[in-house]
Amino acid sequence: MNPLVSVICISYNHAPYIKEALNSVFNQVHTEIEVIILDDGSSDKSREEIQKYIEEKSEVVFIPNTKNEGYTRTFNKGLALAKGKYVVDFALDDVMLPNFLSESVKRLEILGEEYGVSFSNADYINSECKVIGNHNKTLFDKKLIQEIPQGDIFEMVLKRYFICTPAMVIRKSVFDRMGGYDEGLSYEDFDFWLRSSRHYKYTFIDEVLMQKRKLKSSMSMARYKHRENEHMLSVLAVCRKAFSLCKSKSELDSLYERLSYEHRQCIRYQVFDLADQYIVLVKNIGRSVLKLQLVGLLIRLGFDKGRV
Repeated sequence: MNPLVSVICISYNHAPYIKEALNSVFNQVHTEIEVIILDDGSSDKSREEIQKYIEEKSEVVFIPNTKNEGYTRTFNKGLALAKGKYVVDFALDDVMLPNFLSESVKRLEILGEEYGVSFSNADYINSECKVIGNHNKTLFDKKLIQEIPQGDIFEMVLKRYFICTPAMVIRKSVFDRMGGYDEGLSYEDFDFWLRSSRHYKYTFIDEVLMQKRKLKSSMSMARYKHRENEHMLSVLAVCRKAFSLCKSKSELDSLYERLSYEHRQCIRYQVFDLADQYIVLVKNIGRSVLKLQLVGLLIRLGFDKGRV
């Protein structure tokens, strides 16, 4: 029970963290690892740090993009070369704990093919690698969730975020079925969760097996930084896909919950054109838009205190 795992490592201006991140890959308890590294046109010393690290590791594949091509396209380049039974999407500012791969692969091997993804808990670390929080504790403290869903999670994924993306190990057969990430999107996780969970079950390991670095430059931190940025457009595109994936009234109810949330975000960040498109989506799924319009009006009038 020691199958090959393809770890697709992606760097974009991660120079200060690359050595620590790659050390964590090569120090895994699970030893059957294929390492594929891609740099997405970094403007710092990332490429040099990678080349220095792999000087004596001839088995490592390294693909430096001459320009920034975006995360989804860059990952798919690595995926096309992957030979492992399992795949990990690993940003080179995060840190794997030593038993991350061994515990995740063991769980998936036991459960069998109907389970396509394993995910675990993760600690948040800062630029100095100090633990500054915990993924699941943050969700529980904010009362966003009462327990971590597993098994058939499609409906829950529609509603809200609860998976720490770096903490996933994925069967390559899942990616083969999906055709990799959607390169038309600026980020991958929401779309991946929806499309994969429609066909595969997820298993959760209640252990901290990953450290996710929280930086001001992180994509997740910049999601709503600029009006109508690429992330917000990608969320809308995925919500449109979700409509075609829903098969029941309860799933459409969950989608309505997501659409309502995203509509509020658009109003708060004054991206009114996108907010109007969420109104159209709500109408398309046969739900009333009156509540959304009222909430939108209250936010615009300044009555929003983060509770509307």
